[in-house]
Amino acid sequence: MPSQESLGERIRNLRLRKNMSQAQLAWPELSDSYVSLIESGKRTPAPSMVALLARKLDCSTAYLTTGVTEEAMTGLQETMRYAQIALQNGATNEARTCFAEVLSHPALADLPALAHEARWGHALALEATGSLEEAIVELERAAELTSAQADPDHWAELHTALSRCLRERGDLAASIRAGEEALERLTEGGGQWSDSMVMLGATVLAAYYFRGDLAYANQLAQALIERAEAIGTPRALMAAYWNAGLVAEQRGEFDAALRLAERAIALLGEENDPRNLSRLRTAYALFLLIARPQDAERAREVLLKAERELESSSASTVDMAWCLTIQARAELALGRPVEAAAFATRATDLLKDTAGHAIAQAYTVLGEAYEGLGQREEAVNALSQAVDYLEKMEAHRPAARTWFDLAELLGAAGQPDGQKAAFQRALSCMDL
Repeated sequence: MPSQESLGERIRNLRLRKNMSQAQLAWPELSDSYVSLIESGKRTPAPSMVALLARKLDCSTAYLTTGVTEEAMTGLQETMRYAQIALQNGATNEARTCFAEVLSHPALADLPALAHEARWGHALALEATGSLEEAIVELERAAELTSAQADPDHWAELHTALSRCLRERGDLAASIRAGEEALERLTEGGGQWSDSMVMLGATVLAAYYFRGDLAYANQLAQALIERAEAIGTPRALMAAYWNAGLVAEQRGEFDAALRLAERAIALLGEENDPRNLSRLRTAYALFLLIARPQDAERAREVLLKAERELESSSASTVDMAWCLTIQARAELALGRPVEAAAFATRATDLLKDTAGHAIAQAYTVLGEAYEGLGQREEAVNALSQAVDYLEKMEAHRPAARTWFDLAELLGAAGQPDGQKAAFQRALSCMDL
């Protein structure tokens, strides 16, 4: 348990336990009156004086400063290290449990830096296990305890994760708002852009992309590429090229999307970032399926590699579900609707507790697989779920495309009234 004593009280109590007078503790470096002032709380000693008194009292500086014993501190640090390794290696449930154990320790109230580190790790573990609501709460709490001025890189990383979780939850407006407000704080003083700021900008860009705001997303993509090229680091360039590729794909510029993804993969290969590398491989496979459907088998091989990488990284359930969804697309391109339905079902099962773009895509592909199997009722149900998710997250253009798909399917199923209603919803999503 941490002590509720003040620094001065801890010094006094340790001195008395050792049967030392104030003069004995002070000699020869300090005066007994100075020791008296410290013990009464009327003076705050400098860190060098705290270290000196700790040596004289045969205790750690950390104990004098926080009241946390060396044993407790060692235990917390060991649990933290284990949690971080578990998260990095893909043991996300284990990491979540260990971070929660650190956060519940009573000593943490006196260790704000360790508490912040544990809350940050816990948020990432919560995201990885699909607990997006809890992850968002932890990230918001962590963000309150730091500032854009004190630690701009960590501020950007926190808000990148927050914007990403809000997007994965399906709240695109909140995702954009969180990212843009954080960027505004970071650029208030006219400071230079950094890797972490480009990553944050790319996360905002992804939210615009999922919402279907392609004109603005394209402008933002070009601005991020310019900033990344000015910085010149692999990480910044990778983030800019990757997300510019997503926008190019949506604009129908498939060859450009492939080139951008290939450049991003080459850059990311220079970094130790298996989670993002696997996510980027998934995006590349999607571009390949769209631009060169005859290369579906190659795309499938890329996706299998990405899935293996995801399993041994800190990837989230959303990352894995997206990979499975694109694998389902590959199976459809190869004429295997049974396998496609199996992959898409795995994706929807992983995402049952979320409500973002990923689950909408999974249901869309599942609907296509059911249609390929001749199971039109199941196909209609799956596509109906997809458009429901898309409309809730205000992804108007993607919703319109799915409504058109649903309209065609309802027409083929002999439901003209349903087809007409679906066409009307599609046009409504396009403001027509």
